[in-house]
Amino acid sequence: MPDAITETRHREIAVEHLLFWTMRYVEEQHPGLLDSLEASLDKLGDPSPGGDKNDGAVRHIAAKMIAGARG
Repeated sequence: MPDAITETRHREIAVEHLLFWTMRYVEEQHPGLLDSLEASLDKLGDPSPGGDKNDGAVRHIAAKMIAGARG
Protein backbone atom coordinates (compact mmCIF):
# COMPACT_ATOMS: atom_id res chain seq x y z
CA MET A 1 0.00 0.00 0.00
CA PRO A 2 1.54 3.36 -1.00
CA ASP A 3 2.03 6.01 1.65
CA ALA A 4 -0.13 9.13 1.67
CA ILE A 5 2.41 11.28 -0.21
CA THR A 6 2.82 8.70 -2.98
CA GLU A 7 -0.93 8.24 -3.25
CA THR A 8 -1.42 12.02 -3.48
CA ARG A 9 1.21 12.22 -6.25
CA HIS A 10 -0.47 9.43 -8.19
CA ARG A 11 -3.85 11.13 -7.84
CA GLU A 12 -2.38 14.44 -9.02
CA ILE A 13 -0.84 12.81 -12.09
CA ALA A 14 -4.13 11.10 -12.96
CA VAL A 15 -6.17 14.29 -12.50
CA GLU A 16 -3.74 16.35 -14.59
CA HIS A 17 -3.86 13.76 -17.38
CA LEU A 18 -7.66 13.65 -17.44
CA LEU A 19 -7.97 17.43 -17.25
CA PHE A 20 -5.40 17.97 -20.02
CA TRP A 21 -7.17 15.64 -22.45
CA THR A 22 -10.57 17.03 -21.49
CA MET A 23 -9.32 20.55 -22.23
CA ARG A 24 -8.02 19.45 -25.64
CA TYR A 25 -11.26 17.68 -26.50
CA VAL A 26 -13.51 20.56 -25.45
CA GLU A 27 -11.31 23.09 -27.29
CA GLU A 28 -11.75 21.04 -30.48
CA GLN A 29 -15.53 21.04 -30.02
CA HIS A 30 -15.84 24.62 -28.75
CA PRO A 31 -12.91 26.79 -29.88
CA GLY A 32 -12.17 29.55 -27.42
CA LEU A 33 -12.09 27.50 -24.23
CA LEU A 34 -8.32 27.81 -23.86
CA ASP A 35 -8.43 31.56 -24.53
CA SER A 36 -11.07 31.90 -21.83
CA LEU A 37 -9.06 29.85 -19.36
CA GLU A 38 -5.94 31.86 -20.13
CA ALA A 39 -7.83 35.11 -19.54
CA SER A 40 -8.94 33.82 -16.13
CA LEU A 41 -5.44 33.15 -14.79
CA ASP A 42 -5.22 36.50 -13.00
CA LYS A 43 -8.06 35.26 -10.76
CA LEU A 44 -6.19 32.07 -9.85
CA GLY A 45 -4.25 31.94 -6.61
CA ASP A 46 -2.76 29.72 -3.97
CA PRO A 47 -5.22 29.39 -1.06
CA SER A 48 -2.48 28.55 1.44
CA PRO A 49 -2.47 30.88 4.45
CA GLY A 50 1.15 29.99 5.23
CA GLY A 51 4.53 31.26 4.17
CA ASP A 52 4.64 28.85 1.24
CA LYS A 53 1.80 30.69 -0.51
CA ASN A 54 2.82 31.37 -4.10
CA ASP A 55 0.16 32.67 -6.49
CA GLY A 56 2.70 33.07 -9.29
CA ALA A 57 3.75 29.42 -9.12
CA VAL A 58 0.12 28.27 -9.33
CA ARG A 59 -0.53 30.56 -12.31
CA HIS A 60 2.66 29.36 -14.00
CA ILE A 61 1.59 25.70 -13.74
CA ALA A 62 -1.87 26.54 -15.10
CA ALA A 63 -0.36 28.54 -17.98
CA LYS A 64 1.90 25.59 -18.87
CA MET A 65 -1.10 23.26 -18.89
CA ILE A 66 -3.00 25.61 -21.22
CA ALA A 67 0.02 25.93 -23.51
CA GLY A 68 0.37 22.16 -23.59
CA ALA A 69 -3.30 21.73 -24.47
CA ARG A 70 -2.83 24.11 -27.39
CA GLY A 71 -0.48 21.45 -28.69
